[in-house]
Amino acid sequence: MVVPDFPVLRHLLTDSLSVLAADAPAQTAWLDKHRVAVDEIALDFDHAFRMAGRLIEHQQISENAVVALREIDALLACMSGHEHADRWTRNALASDARWDQGRQLARQVLIELTGGWEHPLPSIQAIR
Repeated sequence: MVVPDFPVLRHLLTDSLSVLAADAPAQTAWLDKHRVAVDEIALDFDHAFRMAGRLIEHQQISENAVVALREIDALLACMSGHEHADRWTRNALASDARWDQGRQLARQVLIELTGGWEHPLPSIQAIR
């Protein structure tokens, strides 16, 4: 039986939440630094959330965190689609109430997982 690598999965989740929890100017600077579009924030979270299934399955994160993670997932999903394209701009990061809601949820989970919500934003390597 293969034992899940919980620290790696937790780190992946924490990194994605750190970007989502960051203030809009920090998010924009992160996007600029890595030359990626706004949707990378959601894509990164989606990837980490899907991988976090093992953490959830093995009760490595609290039920409160799981509920908030599912809320973030649902929030980002309802922002998707052509009719919501205006929510996926750099300006929307600072002005759209749903991004604020996502930030608050991400901060809540980070506090639960790590004791604080402010973390250095991760470096990524976008494959072009």
